Formats: sequence, structure tokens, C-alpha cells
Amino acid sequence: MKSKVLMCGVVALLVSGSALANADLAKAKNCMACHSIGNKIVGPAFKDVAKKYEGQPDAEDKLVQKVLKGGSGSWGMIPMPANTQVSDVEAHTLVKWILALK
Repeated sequence: MKSKVLMCGVVALLVSGSALANADLAKAKNCMACHSIGNKIVGPAFKDVAKKYEGQPDAEDKLVQKVLKGGSGSWGMIPMPANTQVSDVEAHTLVKWILALK
């Protein structure tokens, strides 16, 4: 029983550490210059993005392309520029984190 409780604690730490690491990645790649987790800045809040794309099977691929190539028209008149600092792997990591926000 103790080992099950310990394992749950380890998993919880790994998950929360991963979420924290992805927020740090978003900061390091300048995503937070235009976005925040819960409030609109220049671009939408990440939680709003998660809500908008919730349940869409191709959401991750769509959003990865927007991160890498930029986009416009989904959230208003201000276009999102391509983020040339982000690799393909990092874009997938960031988008998975954003889509998991509730």
C-alpha cells in the first residue's frame, strides 16, 4: 500500500514538474510576450485556446503550424507572427501543454 501511495506522489510530481517546465519553455521562447495562461494580452489566453480547440482531433497539428508559420483571422485582426525560435518538437510540446490547460 505504501508503495502505491509513493508511486502516486512521484507521478504527481512528474506531471506538475512537466507542466511547470512547459510554462518555462513558453517564457523562454517569448510566447508570454503576447500570451498568458489566463488573460488575453495581444493574443488570446492559452486557456481560451484550449477551450476553442477542445475535442478537435486535428487541433495539435493546426496549432503547431500556427506556432511555426504564424496565422491570422482566428482571434481578431492582429496576426500571430511565426515563432522562428521554436523547433518542431518544442512546438508540439508547447501545444500539448496549452491544449491540456483547463
